Amino acid sequence: MLIAEDLLLLVLDDEKGTLASSWVQQALGGAILTELVMTGSVQIVPKSGLNPAKAMALPGRRPDEPILAAAYDVLAAKPLAAKNAVTNLGKGLHEALAARLCDRNILKRRDERILGLFPRTTWPAADSTHENAVRGHLVAVLVQGAAPDARTGPLIALLSSIDLAHKVVDTRAVGAGAVKKRAKEIARGDWAAKGVKDAMDEVTAVMTAVMVATTAATTTAAI
Repeated sequence: MLIAEDLLLLVLDDEKGTLASSWVQQALGGAILTELVMTGSVQIVPKSGLNPAKAMALPGRRPDEPILAAAYDVLAAKPLAAKNAVTNLGKGLHEALAARLCDRNILKRRDERILGLFPRTTWPAADSTHENAVRGHLVAVLVQGAAPDARTGPLIALLSSIDLAHKVVDTRAVGAGAVKKRAKEIARGDWAAKGVKDAMDEVTAVMTAVMVATTAATTTAAI
């Protein structure tokens, strides 16, 4: 299972099959970029002067996993600014990952029409066994104070970047505020190797910028 697949399962409503956030596309792109860095297939070249940080595929390190391989090919064709990589790699990923999870009988596809006119596809849960196991790991880290590992660390950082870390675990024992604070501490990536930390920092920066821009646009439209 990819980190992006775990993220998608956590942000999908199990019964309705709808997403909990409009920022999931970018977060999934961030998950793919982070995993490419973790597997040694891609490198984040730090910002230098006016040049933004770039995501660059490393020659001869194409992964076997199909989703990661497709993302690697995008970056191998042309290195991208990290912020563009997050957006580009996330395009269409929600549906592609959901379809794969359907093939594994983890999700089920539901095609429907809103008001009988507008087509919509949702992805409710078929088997929540894996998702529940992932939530258990997140509870151990976010609520019980366990140290994050190579999978839970990036996953929590991504959830924190779209302000959902406190929504995917039971916060009653410590409170939502404490969980959000803990998630932000983990997002700083002090436990992660430098390359992974660089990737997580770039993804977090991109997500913050996207959320601020979207909120500003929504506020302006409302006025």
